[in-house]
Amino acid sequence: MSQSIINSTIKPFKATAFHNGAFVDVTEQDLLGKWSVVFFYPADFTFVCPTELGDMADHYEKLQSMGVEVYSVSTDTHFTHKAWHASSDTINKITYPMIGDPTGTITRNFGVMIEEDGLALRGTFVINPEGEVKVAEIHDLGIGRSASELVRKIQAAQYVASHDGEVCPAKWQPGEETLAPSIDLVGKI
Repeated sequence: MSQSIINSTIKPFKATAFHNGAFVDVTEQDLLGKWSVVFFYPADFTFVCPTELGDMADHYEKLQSMGVEVYSVSTDTHFTHKAWHASSDTINKITYPMIGDPTGTITRNFGVMIEEDGLALRGTFVINPEGEVKVAEIHDLGIGRSASELVRKIQAAQYVASHDGEVCPAKWQPGEETLAPSIDLVGKI
């Protein structure tokens, strides 16, 4: 990536998702007005992907309680998502929208397309209610992600967004002390 995606506004898209037994249209407008996670993975019916998507499903209730919607995205179709949902116990527990991106538009918008394979890298993007990317994490295909660590990062992003002038140090957890950068703090950490 030649330019950072952090603080950029999400680009327009229109796609179809499999969500709670139905096919639904999703656009960038659906991500506005709340915190969102766009969670890219390479392909349905694979190996690491269901472990990540299942882990995200296990944390979905917590994320929703924080005002966060999750959208998983692969370059498969929404039809493939439905078939995978019906055939896998792990995927069957997913209740967040599973977006099909067969044209690769969304995947390219976020800079995670592996062009020669037509697949997405493992990319996780946290988007604030204004549609700005606040967290971007991209992994190679063999490295699975942790939804519990994502929850912590979103908690920090939400805290910083609502507490002007404060920042969250490494491993910060809700309720712990934050930092207020100032000249008096320089060299004291």
